[in-house]
Amino acid sequence: MITKPSTTPSWLLLILSLPTQNTAARMRIWRATKVLGCGVLRDGVYVLPLSPAHREALEALAMETRESEGSAQVLEVPSKSADEAHVFTTLFDRTGDYARLMEEISELKAKVSELDTSALRRALKPLRRSFEAVSSIDFYPGAAQVQTARALDELEAAALAILSPDEPHAAAGKIEHLKRSHYQGRIWATRKHPWIDRLASAWLIRRFIDHKAQFLWLDKPQDCPHDALGFDFDGAAFTHRGARVTFEVLMATFHLEEDRALVRLAAIVHYLDVGGIPVPEAAGLESLLAGARLSSKTDEALLREAQKSLDHLYAAFSDEVSKRTSAPASEIRPQKRRR
Repeated sequence: MITKPSTTPSWLLLILSLPTQNTAARMRIWRATKVLGCGVLRDGVYVLPLSPAHREALEALAMETRESEGSAQVLEVPSKSADEAHVFTTLFDRTGDYARLMEEISELKAKVSELDTSALRRALKPLRRSFEAVSSIDFYPGAAQVQTARALDELEAAALAILSPDEPHAAAGKIEHLKRSHYQGRIWATRKHPWIDRLASAWLIRRFIDHKAQFLWLDKPQDCPHDALGFDFDGAAFTHRGARVTFEVLMATFHLEEDRALVRLAAIVHYLDVGGIPVPEAAGLESLLAGARLSSKTDEALLREAQKSLDHLYAAFSDEVSKRTSAPASEIRPQKRRR
């Protein structure tokens, strides 16, 4: 439920009319208004809270309407009173959407231990996407969003305990800054069957930190040799710390955070490992790594395939950064591997 606003906000109205026979255009416009989260005052009159982004979006729809032989205009309308503002804000009440999502979350949570890992992964993704879609158009979030977010987090935590029972817990404390020159030719150890954070961290180690690194893939963290540098498990030398995943901890530890291309990669790794803010390239990288996992017989073979995808993505990000800044490339470069 949306409470009565204490201020009197302004609104954008899209008023349009399309020829009855132009069914395709009418459907396109209707779908676009749904994606934008428009409130509906009556047929052909759509409302959004005033903002530059909303104005741009509605102006684009108005132009499309006129190009489809219809008529359209975008008007800015201020609220005359708090009561009038409340009438408008109720158009954006997403409580029903959250309630439906809560039902789906509850249903999956009840059978989370019964599903195999592949089915569980498939079931989780649509729920997170649905929540993000509703949240993106929840212009006046309240208790329903908080409740749903908490329920989804709890479900994902329960699923993670099944999918990755050895996933590290975030350690507390300050990140120590170390010199890469002191960590050359070392043995690095992590849990076998690596996924995004471990694969990306191994790539980062071999490309940027220790170009002669050798990797051990452990059956369980307790098998880590005393002379090996462990990463991405509880008690490891390098693992989750605070809100950072292992990849981000390694970047901070070895002074790699000034590399903007790596920062973009870190955002993808963070999202795919623990969730958070969606990143456009994340789905593509996840699909490539899933394919590499299916076609690789060993963890070392999987890492070799993952390195190719991460190399390509890093090169693309570096090129974008270079073009955007028109400045010399960062002094931080991947070290060349010795054959």
